[in-house]
Amino acid sequence: MALIPPATAHKPDTAFTRLLHIMDDLRENCPWDKKQTLESLRHLTIEETYELSDAILGNDLNEIKKELGDVMLHLVFYARIASETNAFNITDVLNSICDKLINRHPHIYSDTEVNDEADVKRNWEKIKLQEGNKSVLGGVPASLPALVKASRIQEKARGIGFDWENKSQVWEKVEEEMQEFRDEFNAEDDSVIDHDRAESEFGDLMFSLINYARFININPEDALEKTNRKFIKRFQHLEKRAQENGKLLQDMTLAEMDIYWNEAKKL
Repeated sequence: MALIPPATAHKPDTAFTRLLHIMDDLRENCPWDKKQTLESLRHLTIEETYELSDAILGNDLNEIKKELGDVMLHLVFYARIASETNAFNITDVLNSICDKLINRHPHIYSDTEVNDEADVKRNWEKIKLQEGNKSVLGGVPASLPALVKASRIQEKARGIGFDWENKSQVWEKVEEEMQEFRDEFNAEDDSVIDHDRAESEFGDLMFSLINYARFININPEDALEKTNRKFIKRFQHLEKRAQENGKLLQDMTLAEMDIYWNEAKKL
């Protein structure tokens, strides 16, 4: 049996070393852990990240603690796998992020002066370009969900000063895109609608709404997810009430379903 260092309260370095020892033991002795690769862990890491996101949205601090541990395990796992081919190890990973943070915070670790958060973001993007990035948008992952990607694109463009001056201008753009979408998609005869153009105009409308959300400090991903959860909760109430009354939803009229829906809105 492997000798694992005991848990030691209030000593993060000891706790981290304990995790590294456990990771080494699992990699060497556990049939499942021995088989894992960087690629095989990828989808599991994405799942763990979403579970952490769920815990944060639910404001469940105990669950957040657990999910952070799961994510930490994955980070250590990737570093352990890479160390087996001498690509890098966990020390390289930690030193790399420390060096990057120091370099990108010259207002803390050098003599650069900033006035506010906006200055910090602008400096961050300038430094990334100096480090070799060919585009301000180059750091936005291609595989991000479209809603999150739109937010990140807009934030990065804003970081170098490419932005609207005030929210009223953005709202005018929302109204303009809404009108263009209606012009493309409001035809009574669906057969004459150009669906490719309608799709394009709808995308423009969503992009402008996300932009407006940014101006009024709303995270569109969080906002939409909260609406998703609200809809699920109300719909499940509708299902429950229908079952209690011996009814099937597919046999009910919309007016009948609205009675239970309105009940759910008051809960």
